[in-house]
Amino acid sequence: METTRYDELRTLVAANFSETTQRLVDEALAYAAECLEKQVRYDGSPLLDHAAGVARIVISEIGLGRNSTLAAILHDVVRLAACGEAGDLMGVTSEIRRRFGDEVLGITVGLSNISKIRLKVSKEQAANFRDLIVSYSEDPRVILIKLADRLEVMRNLRMFPREKWRKKSWESMNLYAQIAHKLGLYSIKSELEDIALSYLEPAEYEHIHRKLEETERERQTFIDRFLAPIVERLDRQGFNYHVKSRTKSIFSIWTKMHKQHVPFEGVYDIFALRIILDCPPEEEKTQCWAVYSIVTDYYIPNTERLRDWISIPKSNGYESLHTTVSAGDGRWVEIQIRTERMDAVAERGIAAHWRYKGVNQGALTSEMWLGRLRELMENTPHALAQRFDSRPSSGEIFVFTPNGDLRKLPEGATVLDFAFDIHSNLGCSCSGGKINGRAVPIKETLHNGDIVEILTQKNQTPKADWLSAVKTAKARSKIKAFIREEQAKSARLGREELERKLKNWKFGLTIDEAVGYLCKYYKLKAGTELYGLIATEKIDLATVKEILTRWQSGEADEERRAAAAAAEQAKLQNAAARPAHSADALVIDDNINQIEYKLAKCCNPIKGDDIFGFVTISSGITIHRTDCPNARRMRENYPYRVIDARWRQTAEGAFRVTIRIVAADTTGMANHITETVIRDLKLNIRSMNLASRGGLLTGTVDVEVPATSVVDTLVHAILRIKGVQKAFRTNG
Repeated sequence: METTRYDELRTLVAANFSETTQRLVDEALAYAAECLEKQVRYDGSPLLDHAAGVARIVISEIGLGRNSTLAAILHDVVRLAACGEAGDLMGVTSEIRRRFGDEVLGITVGLSNISKIRLKVSKEQAANFRDLIVSYSEDPRVILIKLADRLEVMRNLRMFPREKWRKKSWESMNLYAQIAHKLGLYSIKSELEDIALSYLEPAEYEHIHRKLEETERERQTFIDRFLAPIVERLDRQGFNYHVKSRTKSIFSIWTKMHKQHVPFEGVYDIFALRIILDCPPEEEKTQCWAVYSIVTDYYIPNTERLRDWISIPKSNGYESLHTTVSAGDGRWVEIQIRTERMDAVAERGIAAHWRYKGVNQGALTSEMWLGRLRELMENTPHALAQRFDSRPSSGEIFVFTPNGDLRKLPEGATVLDFAFDIHSNLGCSCSGGKINGRAVPIKETLHNGDIVEILTQKNQTPKADWLSAVKTAKARSKIKAFIREEQAKSARLGREELERKLKNWKFGLTIDEAVGYLCKYYKLKAGTELYGLIATEKIDLATVKEILTRWQSGEADEERRAAAAAAEQAKLQNAAARPAHSADALVIDDNINQIEYKLAKCCNPIKGDDIFGFVTISSGITIHRTDCPNARRMRENYPYRVIDARWRQTAEGAFRVTIRIVAADTTGMANHITETVIRDLKLNIRSMNLASRGGLLTGTVDVEVPATSVVDTLVHAILRIKGVQKAFRTNG
């Protein structure tokens, strides 16, 4: 290794770190040079030049400490060892751990993992790729060093083969610049975007660059004239400050031109003025607002454009006071008012706060700002969250299709979830898969970064037990829909088959009578269940003929009467004594494996009502209240169709209850009722039908309630309204 080649880095390290750190940096440079001895960049320079360049950015432009600097120098050593191009991976990692510690090794491994990601140019999937990059950052410093790595590459992109220019520029603009923005690294964000634009749209980039140069003198003259009264007042009042004129990045101007469909001359906020105060921390807010007052004494502000990020900083730590004022002739000028500390954070992110305060790079400082970074990353949209246990803290994973498309799934998702996420037909015919080339069953759990291929079979169809093998709502709903469709198809076929046989047998029975008895005989809950068993030949029609023959000839009459009487007696005893329900009672919940049921419209049962089930011939089971007007008729005429039913304690849902109301016909009565139900009780009104007659307002209100326990509260609340004479629940 040339002794002078990396003097710039050594000088930077000497200015920021202790002698111990300087010795470790020299050792890291020597070790990396040894490992990367034969590795060169596209222009023939040593690959270590890249690592040294990344380390310089890490120190001077992001403000990271010793371990991050060492990891930046060593990251290519681990990356190339991992892909078998430079040394043995196990030997390399052991050596780095021995010389520089677990923390440095962990960061380098994280950087190596990001390098393995096969990024794909896809605008639609950019957000997912950004999330995936961050999800590999087990230590938040990993993503910061990766940004430095990408910035160094973009600054030297000209040396890369031309075919790599567009892909790396697209990644920088759509992935890395957006991550930098979320972390408050605005300077890095703008530079990445500008360089990327110069490669992606070179003609437009050069046009804007040329226009900026041509208008620079005119712009500076305008700025001097605009600032003159403000500067005079600031000086007179003794503020310690300086002014920056910041021209918008070329990318920002280009974006505005395209969004607003205007030429360069149509972009009026080409520049922003920044007034930066040097003052004690306790005076920051006071002085910033005092300067705002001075500015608005001379120029009229657009109050809709005032942004106060001093009182409430942005989530990424950004603090500044922004105002846009009129300079006359239709020109508007943006002014940013902040302190030196705020400006440092705005330029270089949250690490700059500690660097600016002059605190050394000890463990406490590192932990303080890294803690702030962790908090920021956890609260940033699009799941920009670090992970410390090899999985995204957001509960999501990112997996690839064989052609490089990225899919986002919940943690714990399986091969079957992935298949349904791609397409419903693929999910329905899924017979297994391959994860990273390894054959696996449909229930295999996926992990972050897996490459997944789905295997199918022509005759494969969803099964009920698939529901336990999926995590996503999409897969679950598709499986349920398929099963319901198959059950309905089987039920139709079974009913048609039974109807044909009954006609051939000439029993003189209606299908309703036959199905009612057969359900009782086989202890089935619904006719649809009987039809399904017939369609799948699990019930033999020859046996059915024998059963119906015996029943019609009277051999089974005594048995039928005894069973019906016993069932009726048990129900009467239950109604009187209200014991705990038997295990055989129909439990009302939303499990697909239970039989289908409907809530009867004649009595509108809700959770908490005493209920029973009635087996219909073609519509499954209807659930009625025990005090339903039709209950007596059903029990007397069809006792063998009546079954016990109860609500599951955990059953949830919105049930409709009808409240009949009689009230004085006073002004606003309907509004009072509506406000009581919606605002006070937080319930939903489904319909209201009130009519005025003879000075009274009468009618019904249909309300959604979670259970009977709410009905009494609802009725009581309505009765308390002045003028309401009656309020009670009806059956209809």
